[in-house]
Amino acid sequence: MKRSPPGSERALRHLRRRIDALDAQVLRLLTRRAALALRVGRIKKREGWQLVDPAREREILQRMAEATQGPLTPKAVRAMYRTILTQIRRLEETH
Repeated sequence: MKRSPPGSERALRHLRRRIDALDAQVLRLLTRRAALALRVGRIKKREGWQLVDPAREREILQRMAEATQGPLTPKAVRAMYRTILTQIRRLEETH
């Protein structure tokens, strides 16, 4: 196995620490988003409204896909947000 120069290993560790910090921020933001969605869900349930709003979900997917500036493609962003919306919907349904 080829040995990497010490600078490469150091750079890799540094980049991974930055990624780890960003992951923690993303998780905090997703948690805040979920808490707000739960509040929205409570209002919808109290008013007898449908939990799922397909038009709103399409709007979110479109807005986020248009907002990406790379390297993530609009298709990748839509896929990630579809997953987020699905998990938030499940959370709303169980609370």
